[in-house]
Amino acid sequence: MHASTSHRKVMKHIAAFALLATAAVAASAQSNVTLFGVVDVAARHVKNGDNTLRSLSGNGLNSSRLGFRGVEDLGGGLKAGFWLEHGFNVDTGTQSDAARFWNRRSTVSLSGGFGELRLGRDFTPTYTGFADYDVFGTNGVADAGKFNSVLGTNADTATRSDNEVSYFTPGNLGGFRAQVSFAPSEKVAGKKYMGGRVAYGAGPLDVSLAYGQTTVTPSAGEDKYKFVVLGGSYDFGVAKLTGYVSQAEFANLEMQVANIGVQVPLGQGILRASYIRADASGRTAAGANTENNDANQIALGYVYNLSKRTALYTTVARVNNKAGATFVVSGGPALPSPNNGKDSTGVDFGLRHSF
Repeated sequence: MHASTSHRKVMKHIAAFALLATAAVAASAQSNVTLFGVVDVAARHVKNGDNTLRSLSGNGLNSSRLGFRGVEDLGGGLKAGFWLEHGFNVDTGTQSDAARFWNRRSTVSLSGGFGELRLGRDFTPTYTGFADYDVFGTNGVADAGKFNSVLGTNADTATRSDNEVSYFTPGNLGGFRAQVSFAPSEKVAGKKYMGGRVAYGAGPLDVSLAYGQTTVTPSAGEDKYKFVVLGGSYDFGVAKLTGYVSQAEFANLEMQVANIGVQVPLGQGILRASYIRADASGRTAAGANTENNDANQIALGYVYNLSKRTALYTTVARVNNKAGATFVVSGGPALPSPNNGKDSTGVDFGLRHSF
């Protein structure tokens, strides 16, 4: 009797496993799910003023991540998709955003001949409007994103926005593409965002114009943080030139940024260089003059591809701050106090593997 009961339990487990396997096969026949990621870590040396820090840091070439994405064919040209992407720190094993696990992207979408409707946390069109034209990919010590100032506001949309609803045009418009995005505040200041981007790419040329605004906590009689960026690139074959100009504006404050970069293929490697100029202007709500809080950065880097998925890299960047500017390269110590006009220099040597 006991043997018979055990036998029935084993058969039930086998049947359940077979049912799950059948369901998995059926699901995979209708959809395609991909596991992907990047692991990036570097030895980094940063000097901010007289303060120095040597560390093992991540995201020198690409941001470390683990993700799942999938597409289901619904028939008639209609497809459903999802994308879940988690950022983490390789050196400590911690998540890169303590408040969000799927901090990099968490979206669901419908796409077809009409384009794509995407919902969830994602890049804002104003961020991709300049990030696409930074030769260092807004990563590492040369990251151009450090100059993407929100001008002291609580705008939480400089890179990504929560609750974002986006429409993307289809890819058959003769090189033209566009995105329109909106994110409600859900009664949280700094979250409400609306923006868009129009672009054209054909052959070696790619250009785009993006604009966005975020509703923030009112100050100096204003509650709208605004950002506009014009970017472009041209590939000459022997070298690719990229660059953008942007302007951030809030109340009486403005920050203008100009970035020019070049990347040159050298066998299995790529040489990268850029120059960035940031010009501040206007007065704060407290009356402080920011006119002289300018900065510039010069950066040089090299990437050597060991394979399609693995690369060695090194980058060096120097930020020259003026007056009250406090821009610093990533992964460094705090600027010494008083910190006005102190320079920041960083160099890293790293390894990146993608899968």
